[in-house]
Amino acid sequence: MNKNYYAILMAGGVGSRFWPVSTEGFPKQFHDMLGTGDTLLQKTFNRLAKLIPQKNIFILTNERYNDLVLEQLPQVTQRQVVLEPAMRNTAPCILYASLKIQKENPDAIMIVAPSDHWIEDETTFSSNVQQAFNFCAENDALMTLGIQPTFPNTGYGYIEFDKTSNNDIKAVNQFREKPDYETAKEFIAQGNFLWNAGIFMWSVKSVIKTFQSNQPKLYELFKNGFSVYNTEHEYHFIKENYAKAENISVDYAIMETSKNVFVIAAEFDWNDLGTWGSLYDKLNKDETGNAVVNARTLTEDASGNMIRTKNNKIVVVDGLKDYIIVDKEDVLLIYPKTKEQDIKKVLQKVKVKFGEQYG
Repeated sequence: MNKNYYAILMAGGVGSRFWPVSTEGFPKQFHDMLGTGDTLLQKTFNRLAKLIPQKNIFILTNERYNDLVLEQLPQVTQRQVVLEPAMRNTAPCILYASLKIQKENPDAIMIVAPSDHWIEDETTFSSNVQQAFNFCAENDALMTLGIQPTFPNTGYGYIEFDKTSNNDIKAVNQFREKPDYETAKEFIAQGNFLWNAGIFMWSVKSVIKTFQSNQPKLYELFKNGFSVYNTEHEYHFIKENYAKAENISVDYAIMETSKNVFVIAAEFDWNDLGTWGSLYDKLNKDETGNAVVNARTLTEDASGNMIRTKNNKIVVVDGLKDYIIVDKEDVLLIYPKTKEQDIKKVLQKVKVKFGEQYG
């Protein structure tokens, strides 16, 4: 394995649309959402470890999840767990982790990958990442993997690429915000739009240089701690300065404002597992179209439901179609799949009425 290959595994999100299973204290990346025996974090780590030395995979997470990471990934050391003391979106934490990696290995080539995506064809995933790494090693480039749209999804951002290019690696013209349905249909009809999966590759030199030119204030804030990174004094510096960072995504901070951005249309299947409905889509269904995790079911006139419990509980469902039915200790959610985007709002109402401990 190439000792210059590194990964930043993003594992700090809360995943509130997967409530009540995903909570602030125990988010979805630490759960076995699909009933495979591995959590999403473990699946992602193992996928990356097929191409990247295990000791070069850094897990970026909120400091409250440190013990969860070490418990689920016993093969990693504390050195590999990069802790955010405050929530500041993706740009500050990626810059911070990149500076740590640059200090350790200035020749590093990196991938930034979310911890909660579902990718079945891991061999093709590795092949696409290798292709991007090869390009980044030879060029000053910021790269991303785009997903071929299968329908006019309004929940993803889109990447518009140069349609005149015959190469597998194409220049990005622009990033587009989450569109309405008609705009999404236009994007797909044009044939040169991909879903933005939030998977990025670059050399550490290129990404640090881009932060320096595009986000000078953010760069200076974290560059000031360079001398103490990877030492015992790092924690104090980050604790004191991290919350001063602007709350900004890496897309806004550097990707949308750079001219050296390239994309590969991913050849592997992909699901961002953002909602109960997306989980339903990935799971096998029973004879009446219900997706079931950790439950034994007796159904009558019930179809299209997402049913999840703990400990193989017996669930009897009669007369429900296209519902999310999730049983977790002291919370039972029975909610229409068509309103799954509102689960975040429901969670807030539950916390107001019954207490913060339920979120």
